[in-house]
Amino acid sequence: MGAFEYSAYDARGRERKGVLEGDSPRQIRARLREQGLLPVSVEPVVEKEAARPGGFSLRRGISAADLALITRQLATLVRAGLPLDEATATVARQTAKPRLKRLILGVRSRIMEGHSMADGLREFPHVFPELYRSTVAAGEQSGHLDAVLERLADYTEARQQLHSRIQLALIYPTVLTVMAVAVVTGLLTWVVPKVVQVFEGLDQELPWVTRALIGVSDFLRGNFWWLALLLVAGGTALAWVLRRPGPRFAFHRLLLRLPVVGGLVAGANTARFARTLSILVASGVPVLEALRIAGQVMENLPMREAALAAAHRVREGAGLAGSLEASGYFPPMVVNLIASGEVSGNLEQMLERAAVNQERELETTIARLMGLMEPALILGMGLVVLFIVLAILLPIFDLNQLVK
Repeated sequence: MGAFEYSAYDARGRERKGVLEGDSPRQIRARLREQGLLPVSVEPVVEKEAARPGGFSLRRGISAADLALITRQLATLVRAGLPLDEATATVARQTAKPRLKRLILGVRSRIMEGHSMADGLREFPHVFPELYRSTVAAGEQSGHLDAVLERLADYTEARQQLHSRIQLALIYPTVLTVMAVAVVTGLLTWVVPKVVQVFEGLDQELPWVTRALIGVSDFLRGNFWWLALLLVAGGTALAWVLRRPGPRFAFHRLLLRLPVVGGLVAGANTARFARTLSILVASGVPVLEALRIAGQVMENLPMREAALAAAHRVREGAGLAGSLEASGYFPPMVVNLIASGEVSGNLEQMLERAAVNQERELETTIARLMGLMEPALILGMGLVVLFIVLAILLPIFDLNQLVK
């Protein structure tokens, strides 16, 4: 039995879409006709989803919040003793999002055919990452799928909460920066030229502040669209260059060397690496396979390469902590905690502690930076406005002196 997405029209000509389970598209069409619907298209969910990544799509995956929600629901139902087919069917009925329901029913169809849940997840690699699939496979093999799903739920929820906190911290500075740029641009292109017209008929040398302001205003008015086009073209060219492996690797290595940004990038990638490796090791995934998967989840290419090199050294018999320390990218605190875990035999607990420590440091650093950035932005905008006001008022003061 498989899951099929259909599109049909009712007697009033309204389009109806949904997902039905059946043995073949012909059976789905027959069921739709029995319901008084005229079927237009009936496609297997697996084939339709597999075709998405090949072309341009704005809905390639699902959000971290949705993934965390369905994982928590599955963990709760499996812990309660429901079979996987009933658990997935219940989660599919629970969700209100059509695409999410289609994906869950697609996984359920594989389970109904006799495959494992991990095999069903592998049909949608663009939705369920390798970490997710490998962890579920390890849980099924060990017979502790309920505990593994709960770990996955905790992991996805923790990542979602960290991502949300970082986004919330960045909203105010971003809005403030955009508004500041918009206000200054509006003043220079619309307000300043009209005010400056007052001084055009005076036989008086304007102060250098006013002349500088007029020059900047004329430059922006005369080249505004060229500057906008240059900015868009530069951003597009930079994005195209960074898609290439060589320039992207060099750019990521440069980020790690920057004073403040480097610490943030290293901390975020280390926290993700430690958290991923912790849940994989705790779920029973072999260490070498867990290292490979944990290395792949890091976005920074030099750190990803360092993690894969560490996996190669571990395969040759070296210790994990020493192999990570050799790269120089991982913080000493994390390396020491991993070394302690290797000696005591509690590697997954030490990795969990390292991940929590890095996430807290990351949040503290971001909060501190945002606390400094907000008054700095306000001060910078105030200085620009002060410059504009002085450029306008100084000629007026000089004019009053001449009149007296």
